[in-house]
Amino acid sequence: MKLSPRDALRYFARPDPARTGLLIHGPDTMRIALRRQEVIAALIGPEGEAEMRLTRISAADLRKDAAQLGDAIKATGFFPGPRVVFVEDAGDGLAKAVGAALADWREGDAQIVVTAGQLNARSALRKLFEAHPNAHAAAIYADPPTREEIEDALAKAGLRDIAPAAMTDLTALARMIDAGDFRQTLEKLALYKHGDAAPVESADVAACAPSTSEAVLDDALDLVAEGRKAELGDVMQRLRGQGMTPISIVIGASRHFRRLHAAAADPKGVEAGLARARPPVFGPRRDRMARQARAWGMHRLEEALRLLTDTDLALRSARPVPAAAMLERALIRLAMMVKR
Repeated sequence: MKLSPRDALRYFARPDPARTGLLIHGPDTMRIALRRQEVIAALIGPEGEAEMRLTRISAADLRKDAAQLGDAIKATGFFPGPRVVFVEDAGDGLAKAVGAALADWREGDAQIVVTAGQLNARSALRKLFEAHPNAHAAAIYADPPTREEIEDALAKAGLRDIAPAAMTDLTALARMIDAGDFRQTLEKLALYKHGDAAPVESADVAACAPSTSEAVLDDALDLVAEGRKAELGDVMQRLRGQGMTPISIVIGASRHFRRLHAAAADPKGVEAGLARARPPVFGPRRDRMARQARAWGMHRLEEALRLLTDTDLALRSARPVPAAAMLERALIRLAMMVKR
């Protein structure tokens, strides 16, 4: 039986222990792994693996010995309780072995959980589960997570009181990073808010969001956009210490000022412009960028972008130039522009 994405989400949380098996397939390995972990934990409980009620069989081992899957589902465990046999990274080459186990399955046998990569509609393995009257097949697509999936992940992390702005930030974050990183971020956020009865705010999300290699660059660009040229020297030294080249810095500066320009030019206001920024801007940093956009205004931001474009072209030119000095001069000029 084929599960729709909505039905699959509910089934993963509460799988039927009386089913013969489940196939989870799709291109996103991390999402498949997370769903597989969720299903197996729901079937055998938190102590199931410790009680040896979970049997793992790799695709390579099953290719060598096709009978071991059938033997595993019939084996009697030392501890009472439901059992699962998990086959990882299966493909159509294992359809015969898996089909034999499905056909031989009887009530009381271990449930078969199979994961696979992307399978087309003609896949023999996929057809086995979709056509079976007591088994399920669920496709995990690489689409951005739905609101329901995000709310489900928040609930699992114990986060239920979310401010609207924080929910907007979390939704944007879920679409920007992979599923595993998002899950870790929610766990970190739950620990961060432990014992705090106040709702989750944008500042909390910003504090727990994964840090990036561009964090120091963001600091430098904030100094430039706020006209704090006297503080630029130390930050530029840190950037050079991290191995950032003048061209990569000017690219980052151009991106920052384009976002400010888009916010300043937005007919619905600076906040609306920043809300549409990609990648998203969180919490206090969004407020800081809003102040920068207002301080500059659309026309001076256009001048700033022209200066950055000229600097970028000069740095990429064939003629030899003192790249570091040229970049620092451009950034100091930018820092001076905001004070005019």
